[in-house]
Amino acid sequence: MPFNKIFPTILICCLISLQAMAQQVKVTFRIVDHDNLAVPYGAMQVSSVTDSAHAHYEDNVDSNGKAAFKLESGQKYVLRFHAVSYKPVLKNIVVKGEHPVFTITVEPDAQSLGAVEVTVKRPLLRQEDDKTIVDPEELAASSTNAYDIMEKVPGLFVDQDGNIYITSTTPATIYINGREQKMSNADVAAMLKSLPPNSIDRIEILRTPSSRYDASSSGGIVNVVLKKGVKIGLTGSANAGANQGAYGNQFAGFMINNNNGIWNTSLTLNATHRETGERLETNRVFAADSQLSQNAYTRSPGSTLFGYYSIGYNPVKTWDLTYDGRVSANNNQSFSSSPAVIEQISTGTQAVNYNSGLDNNANNINITQGFSSKYKPDTLGSEWTTDISYNYIPTNSTQSYLTTYTVPLPFQVSGNGDIHTHLQFFSARTDMIKKLPHNISLEGGLKMSAVWFDNKTNYTITQNGNTANDPTRTNSYNYDEHIFAAYLQASKKLGSILVKVGTRLENTQMNGNQITPTDTGYKINRADLFPYIYVSRKIMKIAGYELRSYLIYRRSISRPTYDNLNPYPRFVDQYTTEMGNPSLKPQFTQNYEANISVDERPLFAFGYNDITDIFSQVIYQADSSHRQTYKTYDNLGSNKEIYLRGLGAIPPGKTYFFVAGVQYNHNVYDGLYNGYPLNYTHGSWTFFTYQTLKLDKLTQLALNGFLRYKSQINFYELSTFGSLNLSLNHQFLHKKLKVTASITDMFLTNNNHFSIDQGNIMATGLRKGDTRRFGINAAYNFGIRKKEEHNFMNEVSPDAVSK
Repeated sequence: MPFNKIFPTILICCLISLQAMAQQVKVTFRIVDHDNLAVPYGAMQVSSVTDSAHAHYEDNVDSNGKAAFKLESGQKYVLRFHAVSYKPVLKNIVVKGEHPVFTITVEPDAQSLGAVEVTVKRPLLRQEDDKTIVDPEELAASSTNAYDIMEKVPGLFVDQDGNIYITSTTPATIYINGREQKMSNADVAAMLKSLPPNSIDRIEILRTPSSRYDASSSGGIVNVVLKKGVKIGLTGSANAGANQGAYGNQFAGFMINNNNGIWNTSLTLNATHRETGERLETNRVFAADSQLSQNAYTRSPGSTLFGYYSIGYNPVKTWDLTYDGRVSANNNQSFSSSPAVIEQISTGTQAVNYNSGLDNNANNINITQGFSSKYKPDTLGSEWTTDISYNYIPTNSTQSYLTTYTVPLPFQVSGNGDIHTHLQFFSARTDMIKKLPHNISLEGGLKMSAVWFDNKTNYTITQNGNTANDPTRTNSYNYDEHIFAAYLQASKKLGSILVKVGTRLENTQMNGNQITPTDTGYKINRADLFPYIYVSRKIMKIAGYELRSYLIYRRSISRPTYDNLNPYPRFVDQYTTEMGNPSLKPQFTQNYEANISVDERPLFAFGYNDITDIFSQVIYQADSSHRQTYKTYDNLGSNKEIYLRGLGAIPPGKTYFFVAGVQYNHNVYDGLYNGYPLNYTHGSWTFFTYQTLKLDKLTQLALNGFLRYKSQINFYELSTFGSLNLSLNHQFLHKKLKVTASITDMFLTNNNHFSIDQGNIMATGLRKGDTRRFGINAAYNFGIRKKEEHNFMNEVSPDAVSK
């Protein structure tokens, strides 16, 4: 649908929802214990006394023990609250005033386990502080792994190389349980594909992270939080599913949790087999009348055994200790066939005709161990957190290739390679938040991270029946990286204005050492400062909705990795190699954003990115004949980016939920591409939507999708493409069993034509994957929980503390 029709539709939906809620006010509930400490993550239900069949609201309280609803002023409601280790609450309340706040004190519950369970459905999207929180439950029902879920989250975009984008042209940084994953994009994608869909508790999206977070997050942060046992008693679930396109994916697994109020243990085991295919067609003009045409097809099967465990110890309310770990055994394969022709364009005469076959087989073990603690020294919200983690990923790979020429002369060239890599990543951090009187908050912390990587590659080559070592492909190198960071930030409320100011200092030390065949090492040692400013102000209230404006400034960095810096050539095909660039400089981004939100839910944003020393993957000609090219990375100059983002929704109800968004990016580049001027402007659009329709109490239909118009990746301009996904789920056995049927990319539109015309490179092509899939998933929940008590209590008024 054209943009001029989509945006008015979104606006009308928003206005209709605002009008419908015209007589409502925002009511906040604060849940605390006898020590006035927040009780987080409980389930809350609010129903109208006079119209309980229709005026019914439910949500989970957040990590601060708070929840908010839009309720009718002057009306009576029944409030129900349930949380682990506490007695259920049942109260009558009356809504009075403009913005009433109810503080509810809950009683600890030491009764024996029973079999009654109360559940509350969480919303798909909600805002908590500076992050958007996504509940993946509905998305997981039609997915086979975490990577599939990412592709369906409204507002996220996953490209065909595994990069995840939030808003800009820079990929987001991926965290697992609040810990950065120091891996290449391909390794991160493989890691996400190893995570079972039911293992994810929530996904946190931070578009403009504060000084607390690493400065190397220009594209924002996506934090995947894995499930832990939070409900009292013994609980768990079993899951199995499959989907089928040209090839198929299958998975099966289970999760079990046990929580007695002091000890909290969780175990997840999962087995996955996946397979997909991709076609890549390219046509590159390398001389006035010569063209190289390649038509490659790659089939990629793989399998994973995954385990996740967590042990939590909460001896007192003020301490929370957790030890957790992930272990996965992965096998990834790929088999590709790439026929290619070099021909004269005017006559069609073939100069070269060959077929190249390439087989890869990689096995690795991904071991992650972590320890974290949280201490709450007072009742004002102060806390001290510490986190230590270690990753170890050894990988053994083999590669074999066979190239068969028919023109100009028939002959064959083959070879074999053994590749061994070891990646280790250690991180330690400590953070302190101190709440002071007069609405002042101080925050500071220290962090150290280290990466150790080594690679040993040995190749042989066979020609005319003779096998020998291949010195052009054999190589080995080591890479070390250490980053030391410290930050300090403070915030204060000045009436209706909240101001937060901070800065982060990071020292970066990189050391690359090429051992074989020659020394092409490099060293980097630099220190950088990254300021952060955040200002929030209440604008007005419209029909009971609070509108706030936000102004944000942030400086960030994109550092080259060992793949970007290592200069040794790596074979891709007969006419293409890839290599790093040891002289590559880091890329710096200064981001300015102004946005408006409605009750902390983003509505509209306008931003500006000033990017210097932009580095990107580029393609250069490698020889005088222009047949050979190499892929590398280079600093290309500067980029001025302006973006607009809008979001509209119909609030969640009993029957229909709708959210849709649009973003426009306008980029102006100024620099050099392989010595040629790089001066051009490019604009692109992204649209996304998520909708659910409850057909009855047990059946729900969900639709989600995205559309990208005139988008761009690494200076490749892409044709319009997108994906529309549909799922239908039904609950059985008293809502314990959920079965979901789904179709992904139903119209097979998640493929694109691409072109590049920069410097002396001019090429076009098509990229098409095995994206249309029909699937079925089943999830069964089991367990014993604490019994619900029906304890009717008297009516309370706002600002009263009930005990």
